[in-house]
Amino acid sequence: MRTLVVVPTYDEAQSIRPIIDRIRRAVPEADVLIVDDASPDGTGAIADELAAHDDRVAVLHRPGKAGLGAAYLQGFARAFEGGYEAVVEIDADGSHDPAELPAMLALLEAGPADLVIGSRWVPGGRVVNWPWARRAISRSGNRYARWMLRSRIHDLTAGFRAYRTSVLRGLDRAVVSSQGYCFQVELAWRVEAAGRVVVEHPIAFIERENGRSKMGPGIVAEALVRVTGWGVSARFGRGPIHRHVTE
Repeated sequence: MRTLVVVPTYDEAQSIRPIIDRIRRAVPEADVLIVDDASPDGTGAIADELAAHDDRVAVLHRPGKAGLGAAYLQGFARAFEGGYEAVVEIDADGSHDPAELPAMLALLEAGPADLVIGSRWVPGGRVVNWPWARRAISRSGNRYARWMLRSRIHDLTAGFRAYRTSVLRGLDRAVVSSQGYCFQVELAWRVEAAGRVVVEHPIAFIERENGRSKMGPGIVAEALVRVTGWGVSARFGRGPIHRHVTE
């Protein structure tokens, strides 16, 4: 499948070279799009240098920090325009292992998967170097979202994903307002609610070694408020029929 790997960046000067190198080695036939939000630490310039030496790497410079959701939406638009059959979400900080991508993309190509999630919270998945409090918050948040949204996805907040590009058409315009983890929750939920097949592929999530996490109280609060609102609205209407597979 023709694949575009989208890598949003903001202040990832220490991480961008190694993660792009790992992606290129894992899936050498895929193209990579770095979406940089005018990082003040020079990430954009490093990305340009990488693109200058590799014709499978491109850079999209945005004028300011506009959020993860908006970055991915622009990446999806590039995937539509370029005729790609698959589009990948992956963090720039090295927390996701690109070596899992061949297996994730194979699940898409073999079918019937429309979305493959690199999941921490299914058998075989795990997190490394997280304190117990963060682990508890992530697990509790995912359980709450599953319950409110009547979802069968165990890791709704996961940021490591491979989509069949066709499933995103139309959905992309519905999630413009969501950012951060909330964007990930909403998009996975909408794919599932549309009757598409979601597969969770177990991964090891490794806490970043360099830089600072972009997760903050505001992102968590947004997710809590929005998930509660979506869940309440759905309970007053007709619940969707879900198809879901855990690998």
